[in-house]
Amino acid sequence: MAVLHMTEAELVRNIASVMDRVQAGEEIIIERNAKPLAVLRAAEPRRRKLSEIMASLPENSPATLDADFAADVQAFIDSHREPLNPPEWD
Repeated sequence: MAVLHMTEAELVRNIASVMDRVQAGEEIIIERNAKPLAVLRAAEPRRRKLSEIMASLPENSPATLDADFAADVQAFIDSHREPLNPPEWD
């Protein structure tokens, strides 16, 4: 994840583009007097489509999506699910 440092004034001048960068996955550290004041990051992790991930791989990558890929992913998710057992409060 990319990290960008900027001043409060830079944030105010470029708020729309800063928010676009945050949404794209960058972390922005806002500084006052050259000291960190706040950190902006996306509220949720950025999700990418498998087609985007595959397109970002190098041409010589051995990665492939076979017919059973979705079933493999679902099996992994199912094998790591734990029942929700919230604590009981008095």
